[in-house]
Amino acid sequence: MFPANTFRSALRRIPSVCSRKSPGRRKTTLKQIVALKIDAHESKLVQTPKEQKFHHSVYVVLLESAVAKHPSILRVNPKRDPLKPCVYVGMTGLPVDHRFKNHKNGYKSAWVVRKYGLRLMPQFYEHLNPMPYDAAAQMEKELAEDMRAEGYTVTGGK
Repeated sequence: MFPANTFRSALRRIPSVCSRKSPGRRKTTLKQIVALKIDAHESKLVQTPKEQKFHHSVYVVLLESAVAKHPSILRVNPKRDPLKPCVYVGMTGLPVDHRFKNHKNGYKSAWVVRKYGLRLMPQFYEHLNPMPYDAAAQMEKELAEDMRAEGYTVTGGK
């Protein structure tokens, strides 16, 4: 329909495509063209937001207990139970296991997960996922608050 280089180049061509009346072809409406988003890296058509499945998730990472020695962690967890584990609560649009690997490899990582992260704790989040972005952002905060109220030492969850 139009060059598959980038979404921007497609958007620049919208007025000319919409005004063109080619014999034997239907007129393409602006709404139809905007609904076609082009993936710049693979030059293939992808789904519009209405068609996409929910793909955001919250996750919980088990941290080493040594993280509880940091004053910044202790400050936000005044009622922590030393017998319960230290955890990090986060949100992602990636698969959760990929996000954990990114943390451990230092890519867009939280310092506590990079340094003290042990493993994911799916029993806390598996039943909640997937969800839309807004719900995931809210759920991240609520999950962190709930775990903190139960005595867990929690980081993240902003």
